[in-house]
Amino acid sequence: MFFWFIATAVFAVGFVFRDPRFDNRLLIVGSVLPLLDGIFGGARALHSITVSIALLVVLMLATSGRKPIRKMLLGIPIGMFMHLVFDAAWNDTDTFWWPFTGFEFADAEFPIAARGWWSVVLEALGVAGCVWLLRHNQLGDAARRRHFFSTGQLSAVPERFG
Repeated sequence: MFFWFIATAVFAVGFVFRDPRFDNRLLIVGSVLPLLDGIFGGARALHSITVSIALLVVLMLATSGRKPIRKMLLGIPIGMFMHLVFDAAWNDTDTFWWPFTGFEFADAEFPIAARGWWSVVLEALGVAGCVWLLRHNQLGDAARRRHFFSTGQLSAVPERFG
């Protein structure tokens, strides 16, 4: 699963923040970053709320007084939080609360694999959501696409979704 996390993160953050200047590029990166746990065979540290919170704290401390870079970089931990929400990562208490529940990831199943064929349904919904976002924001137009890649901003703000 890949598109499920991208679409749900962009939609959720768009509806919550309603900021047409929000940089969605790093939000997208953050929303798929926990998929790197798959390299290690299952849910690991990136599926822990602790890592997302620690990254947010480090980012806030490191960018104190530098608002433009902070605003851009906030997309990464926010995207990671969105991944945890839309992956239902809290279902595995030991991994979600790692390291407070122990340091081992012995049998932490990857949430995507645990859902079985439902992951295919969710990914299809994610593809549909991404296609909708592409069309609604007219990213087929080269100028709009360049604007998105340079600023991360989508032209359609949530109150105009529909």
